[in-house]
Amino acid sequence: MAVRVGLRPGPAMVLTIPGRRTGRPRSTPMTPFRHDGHLCVVADYPSSDWAANARAAGTGTLRHGRRSRQVRIVELDAEQSRPVLRAFAMKVPVGVAFSRRSGLVDVGSPEEFAALAGRLAVFRFDPDGPDSVN
Repeated sequence: MAVRVGLRPGPAMVLTIPGRRTGRPRSTPMTPFRHDGHLCVVADYPSSDWAANARAAGTGTLRHGRRSRQVRIVELDAEQSRPVLRAFAMKVPVGVAFSRRSGLVDVGSPEEFAALAGRLAVFRFDPDGPDSVN
């Protein structure tokens, strides 16, 4: 995978967190985006393993190209996630296309995504450590 070896990262990043059962590091490519000054990500599947691992771990390493940083992983509740999901529809076209193909949304409008609040996991990455920059 190109992102893992540091080639042309674009907006994609890799989150590495311990597996909730094994404790072994698990790496997942994702496309976080900025919303109200915070880095956020949407789990496109309601029951995705990486989201369950993120909930259990609470912290991880976020890598973009060759740079990595420790982050705290904060899951947003339905009310907090609604505006983030609206923004996702406008800022992450690759995520919208994926959601359309998987049948989560029909056209991918901000309203359709906002209606998924409480059903899709939405996380915010906060800096974790003195040298972290969000």
